[in-house]
Amino acid sequence: MRKRTRTIVSAGALMTLIATSGCANIGLEPPPPAEEGMIAEIRMPSEANSSVQGLVNYNYLSPNATVQNWLFEPLMIRDRFTCEAVPWLATSYEWPTTDRMIVHLREGVTWNDGEPFTAKDVVYTFQAGKEYPAADRNGVWGEFYGAAATSVTALDDHTVEFRFDGPAVPKTDDVLQSTKILPAHIYADKGDPTTYVDTEGVGTGPFVPADYNGRRLVMTRNPDYWDAENLKIQQISLEGQYDANSGALKIRSGALDMYRGDIPNPPRSIVSADPENAHYFFPPDSSTVIAINNERPVLSDPAFREGIAYALDREAISERASYGIMEPASQTMLLLPFQEAEVPDKWKGKEYIPYDPAEANRLLDEAGYEKNADGWRVDENGTPLSFVFSVQAGWMDFIAMADVIVRNLRAVGVQIKMVATDPNAVDGMQRSGSFDMVLDFVGGGCQRARDLGSRLVSSQISHDKELLLNRARFDDPEVDELVATWSNTTDEAEAKKLQDEVIDVFMTEFPYIALQYAPSRLIYRTDNAVGWPSEDNPYPVDQPLRFATQLRPAPGTAGDASTGE
Repeated sequence: MRKRTRTIVSAGALMTLIATSGCANIGLEPPPPAEEGMIAEIRMPSEANSSVQGLVNYNYLSPNATVQNWLFEPLMIRDRFTCEAVPWLATSYEWPTTDRMIVHLREGVTWNDGEPFTAKDVVYTFQAGKEYPAADRNGVWGEFYGAAATSVTALDDHTVEFRFDGPAVPKTDDVLQSTKILPAHIYADKGDPTTYVDTEGVGTGPFVPADYNGRRLVMTRNPDYWDAENLKIQQISLEGQYDANSGALKIRSGALDMYRGDIPNPPRSIVSADPENAHYFFPPDSSTVIAINNERPVLSDPAFREGIAYALDREAISERASYGIMEPASQTMLLLPFQEAEVPDKWKGKEYIPYDPAEANRLLDEAGYEKNADGWRVDENGTPLSFVFSVQAGWMDFIAMADVIVRNLRAVGVQIKMVATDPNAVDGMQRSGSFDMVLDFVGGGCQRARDLGSRLVSSQISHDKELLLNRARFDDPEVDELVATWSNTTDEAEAKKLQDEVIDVFMTEFPYIALQYAPSRLIYRTDNAVGWPSEDNPYPVDQPLRFATQLRPAPGTAGDASTGE
């Protein structure tokens, strides 16, 4: 599930605070001068938990890890735009059968203490998750979405075999991307890796810990990094944890080169003051949707759900919730335009549900939900329809969306009221099924049988003890069978056919109604470094490790090789 943070602040309030940003760089320690072709320093917020003052622990499995992204690396990185598995510590993989995965490792990689990286490290990392379940963060050894692993074996120094007790293709990215590899020669004799306090910081990553004063972590370039040729950053500094107000002040003043938090209205609050150097890139991360309780009368009717889908003004929703930055989402649940090639032929040009109150009224009339003398729609017994939209209190974008939705639905005769309540209470309603409508996200990743299919299968309907992924409580045995087949096919043509059939369910049965895209956020400056993800250079921002080998010195800086030519 996509992790959420809520920012209760207005863009106007930010502008007032940012007016004082001239003092934001006071006390900032200058980095060593940049060598030719190099960036002296990239500054970003700390990745350490706020409680970690003074503690050093480079173990990423620790809840108090000093750093998360720059020391340990995954086997591959999935580009959620192209869905390519970008080679990293591994160069390729295959599924010879649906219960056997082979991963081929990159040769010539070393840990930053000089020890070679081999299959032994990969085997240790995954076997530790079997011996110590808390280390199996991604459920490789469990039954969640794909069969459980039964063994991880080194076939040679650079080949690893994963075996499972049944079809397990949906676990591909749990193995490749979500698990970072630990050094066996450091961790293997330390017992439970989740409790080990790692003060050494031996990793394969692009940077090496250099200094940590309890508040500011400095990491310097790893000269022996496997992709050192493309690593043009001399050091990174991670300091401070900033809310929207302080983050905006820091990025606008130049005290930070990048920020990934939720700053409202960045075009006005950040970019407008320095459009040459301050920028943002908010590509779609998932689709914000209305999850409609498919188990309740009337709401269980696809014709009713289709009717209300046409009643929604998504442009107004976007303006209210994201200052118009995020585009309306496609009912296909794909991330458009980046995943445009995946749209089934039959839905090309029809990917989005338009705002059409007349069509909404026609569909609702046709479905038998007529209006009474008071203008409210009634059921077959003449009882006025009445629904509650449960929204998490304090989640201001959700409240803004729900306000527009309520007004839109009432305009076509559907009585509905918004009730803002404690987020934990909303979770409880979803577990028990005691709700009419809530807001949720449908993921737009590349394990689509999992990201899309999980939202439709009956095994993912939440219950009293666990909040699962099928928030709409949609239940169709044929769809269950379809998703099960899709999840474990390795034939690309067959997978595309099955994917098209699942998209048909979203497009015709409306178990979820797409509203607007939710963003991956990146706010950045280009007076120090260029090459950040952008509209002109789109690559995903959800894996910051990729920034390390993409960034280059900004023109005119000390490290710019073209200076003086």
